[in-house]
Amino acid sequence: MVHGCQHHARPLQAWPAPALGTFSHAGLGDLIESDATLPNPAATERLAAIIAGKARGGDAILLSGDLGAGKTHFARAFINTLARVPEEVPSPTFTLVQTYDAEAEGEPVEIWHFDLYRLKSPEETLELGIDEAFAEGIALVEWPDRLGAFAPREYLELQLSIAADGIARRVKLRATDSWRDRLTAIMQDFAGG
Repeated sequence: MVHGCQHHARPLQAWPAPALGTFSHAGLGDLIESDATLPNPAATERLAAIIAGKARGGDAILLSGDLGAGKTHFARAFINTLARVPEEVPSPTFTLVQTYDAEAEGEPVEIWHFDLYRLKSPEETLELGIDEAFAEGIALVEWPDRLGAFAPREYLELQLSIAADGIARRVKLRATDSWRDRLTAIMQDFAGG
């Protein structure tokens, strides 16, 4: 497993502001939903940094989308926002999980980056320590549909898709109640560019 150092989050101004996208916010029973357009990779990095600034131990962030939609790009930016020094953040496609020492809200936390694409059954997630990650760390989970009954009760999900131009991405954010206020703040910070 890869381990990094602890530090405070980088200032968000380090990334250029994206062109304004479209935003909406609608209630879905216990879920809330927002969406945005990410016109370029820098916008994805900026959104990841904003979300990282709101994350805390015990959070699960689920990353959905087709191959090439930007899940690992998002995870790389998220991890490097909370890591003391820039980390090489490989896709955990073959290792299935990578961990990184970080700091969130002034407290040490371990970030667990899972790629579940190659799993054959949800039970395999237990062998990877996903229950520990959900309880104590910050879990970034690519291909969360593979979790089955082991999906967390509280989460923020990002559903990424490639726009028609092949460069921009659309992101739909869905959150449970523990993320309600944070999702509102995330979208306000992102819109404020």
